[in-house]
Amino acid sequence: MLVAVPSSIAYGVAVFSLLGEDFVAHGVRAGLLGAVALGLVTALVGGAPRLISAPCAPAAAVLSALVAGAVGGDSHASTAYVLLILSLVALLSAGLQMAYGLAGGGRLIKFIPYPVVSGYLSGVGVIIFLGQLPKFLGLAHGVSLGAALVDPGAWQWTAVAVGLATIAGVLLAPFLTRAVPAPIVGLVTGILAYLALGLRQPGLLHVEHNPLVIGPVGGGLTALLAGFADQWQALAAWRTVDLAALLVPALTLSVLLSVDTLKTGVVVDALTQSRHDSNRTLLAQGAGNLAAVFAGGMPGSGTMGPTLVNVQSGGRTRLSGISEGLFALAAMLVLGRAIAWVPVAALAGILLVVAVRMFDWGSLLLLRQRETVLDFAVIATVVVVAVAGNLIAASGAGVALAIILFIREQVHSSVIRRKITGAQASSTQHRLPPERAVLEQHGAEIVICELQGSLFFGTTDQLLNEMGPALGTCRYLILDLRRVQSVDYTAAHLLERFESMLAENGGWLLFSRVPSHLPTGRNLQQYFARLGVVEAKRRVRRFESLDDALMWSEDRVLAEHLPERTGDAAPALALADFDLVREFDSDQTLAPFAPCVETRSYAAGQVIFRAGDDGRELFLVRRGVVRVLLPLRGGSYHNLASFGRGNFFGEMSFLTGQLRSAEAVATTATELYVIERSKFDAISHAHPLVGLKMFGRIARILAVRLRQANTELRALYDA
Repeated sequence: MLVAVPSSIAYGVAVFSLLGEDFVAHGVRAGLLGAVALGLVTALVGGAPRLISAPCAPAAAVLSALVAGAVGGDSHASTAYVLLILSLVALLSAGLQMAYGLAGGGRLIKFIPYPVVSGYLSGVGVIIFLGQLPKFLGLAHGVSLGAALVDPGAWQWTAVAVGLATIAGVLLAPFLTRAVPAPIVGLVTGILAYLALGLRQPGLLHVEHNPLVIGPVGGGLTALLAGFADQWQALAAWRTVDLAALLVPALTLSVLLSVDTLKTGVVVDALTQSRHDSNRTLLAQGAGNLAAVFAGGMPGSGTMGPTLVNVQSGGRTRLSGISEGLFALAAMLVLGRAIAWVPVAALAGILLVVAVRMFDWGSLLLLRQRETVLDFAVIATVVVVAVAGNLIAASGAGVALAIILFIREQVHSSVIRRKITGAQASSTQHRLPPERAVLEQHGAEIVICELQGSLFFGTTDQLLNEMGPALGTCRYLILDLRRVQSVDYTAAHLLERFESMLAENGGWLLFSRVPSHLPTGRNLQQYFARLGVVEAKRRVRRFESLDDALMWSEDRVLAEHLPERTGDAAPALALADFDLVREFDSDQTLAPFAPCVETRSYAAGQVIFRAGDDGRELFLVRRGVVRVLLPLRGGSYHNLASFGRGNFFGEMSFLTGQLRSAEAVATTATELYVIERSKFDAISHAHPLVGLKMFGRIARILAVRLRQANTELRALYDA
């Protein structure tokens, strides 16, 4: 309470003193009532137990701008009208805050860019500083700040001395004592300085008609009831106001107060290793501001100073916030008459310190590096617009600039994560040496491009420029979309252009791993289908995995350049045709080896073996394709490899005798040679050369596979 009440009074005076000296006392009451209502209601409802809510600088800045604009216009000269629009803006803002909390907006408001928040707070600091400087200098009503700064004769040196004493007390307090909050030390120092000056100038020791002090505000229940009466009397005339015109300032005030509250909550979480409920906190803050409006008080937010004092003093539950509100109520009921002697310059001095500390001086360091200059530009723009115009315009300018910078970053960051050709990478289907030779020679016809980030109007030109050369030479373009975050209509239209350009050369556009749910919530598969990007009449295909798309492309390249070795029409291989038993017939070892080999056939989709099965068999693919899958949790699988005509699989368990760790499934109608280990061992004992040559060939082929895998890994990392 000792931290919150002086600041609350200062903020109330900062707003309502713009209506004239007669409204200084009204400002004091508004600040006190705001501290009471916010302290009690926000703590009772809130989702951040240690948070202390009170009138704050952002509220003072927005409401001061409203008062200045209303007083400056000919049609809004009535003080009753000004009080009414202040109440209605605060009321609408409180309702918006409660709506944010109910709609789950606590998470969304945290995503406001930090440069914009920094600019808000710095702009508020500048506005508060410029608004309090005339009170600090004791300028007479009607004297402009610009003229007074070059004319020290217009200054009230008594006010300057009191303000300087207050600032010194605030700044030196941490070095003198930790038991008493700095604003209280500063306020007491300012009051003592004023009274000391009054010993030499007796005129200062009169409260009535003394512009240097707050003056009579009433005490006890009088001030409390006066605040209620004034507020309800003002609200009764709400029908005379265009409420739609107040929505923008109310929206600005609600966002500023919400951001200020949530920022304080995040700091408390970091200090206490806790986590607050952001949505409930916004709901509570709106309820507190609603209570403050009906009580005739200033709106506010979860404030950093009182909250940190609460945490450091041992506050743990919402009872600490309720106690702060009760102590503020007690101070208002008991100390109302004593508040009359508080010098206006002392309150101005406290707010000047708050304003200077609120300015984000660290943002100036952003000018030291070229990469952060644009972030500084956002902060500076918000500050300049806030000071030259208002916080409403500043909020719009800041968000607009942040959006532009975001688009700029997206445009300058490549949406292509990796681009390689079919000569640099291959599918998991193991190919025979002649097939690998063809794929190495014609692999450039296949281009694999892994996309990332956002595909939207800002990145389509970049994507077209980077893919242009490949579109002129390749026949199979595989676009992997697993890491894509969003796709708009412009990007979808560009993909249709890709398909048209490929179709002119007889090529195909292939999509792999198209997300069913993007982070934006859009189902990309359905989106492509609705736009006609993927449809039967186009030369477009979609695959569940990148490996499937690459395998399909390789098969078509091989079908074109090596037709006799591919396709379902290819004849089943004889045992002597396998590279694994090559040269066996040259030394008459094939004949004794043949009895341990049996023939089996499998239909498409039939399981050849499962994980956990006995693994003492080696399989040679005579015809068809077999896929080896690694079972995962939840019934899903990972595709380890595929084996086509002339290849072998199952060698791991055949060599070690351990149980199978994967599952083999016939992708197409398949014919296999099967070598059973016990039969093979019997023949190897009788003919040792058979075993020697077989294990040697297996070792060599596995070494070739590993070397090929190393080459592809290097290509993937270098791409």
